[in-house]
Amino acid sequence: MQGGSARISHSARTDVGRVRSVNEDALLAEAPVYLVADGMGGHARGDAASRAVVDTFRRHLVPGAVSTPEQVLDAIHSSNEAVRALSQHGEEGTAVAGTTLAGVALVDAGDGRGAHWMVFNIGDSRVYTWDGRSLRQLSVDHSAVQELVDAGLISADDAERHPDRNVITRAIGADEYAEPDVWLIPAAGRQVFLICSDGLSKEVDGEGIARILAGDTGHAAGLAGELVDAALEHGGRDNVTAVIVESELDDWEHGDDDGATRDRPPGLEPQAEQTRPRDGGATVGDVPS
Repeated sequence: MQGGSARISHSARTDVGRVRSVNEDALLAEAPVYLVADGMGGHARGDAASRAVVDTFRRHLVPGAVSTPEQVLDAIHSSNEAVRALSQHGEEGTAVAGTTLAGVALVDAGDGRGAHWMVFNIGDSRVYTWDGRSLRQLSVDHSAVQELVDAGLISADDAERHPDRNVITRAIGADEYAEPDVWLIPAAGRQVFLICSDGLSKEVDGEGIARILAGDTGHAAGLAGELVDAALEHGGRDNVTAVIVESELDDWEHGDDDGATRDRPPGLEPQAEQTRPRDGGATVGDVPS
């Protein structure tokens, strides 16, 4: 790529789980865009909705080519249109198709700012960052219980047991206009992202995820496979999907000729673009000393 080079690897896996009969999750893991879509259970054609998002991104973004933020946003809005077209009209009204969406894409931020990871989400699928010791949630859940937590009415622990914990407040296909949360994070040094559906985050807590990411995997499906297996071992009550992205980028500003790379910036604080990130990237799991 102009101004530098990137080495990106990933592992990805999705599973129907131990209770559901249909896998309504879908994933895309084709450099430099990675995403998870979780079709809305109980709604019309949740599996078709998640697949429509993946198909739309494939049409809009060229594999192996750095995109722009505008191209990613266009793919999100076109995905919304594609999912809304799946809604069914019948005697009992309209059965709305819908899906969550969470992901990261390597983009050229323009204006000479260089390469950035663009983080995006709608719904309660999540994007985390991992620095080798601490797991931080970058995305903010669009859910009824998260709004209660943000308002200080319940604790994060209470949210895990709340009767409305599965109620989401935004989704692809739910409204005429999709309103994603978006952040741009400078691409520098080594960075690791986890993208997952709530089938993982509701079965394995942050500390459990951190322990798996810190280990040496021998799993055929890599770290993503280990995470999915852990969710299944904890009950697998929902479809579960995980995508791990590991990137190493050369110095884009100075173009190191010796192949050296910059150290990862301390804290990797997300820079708010269209909305606020979770404060500083909430630490949800650490590896014990």
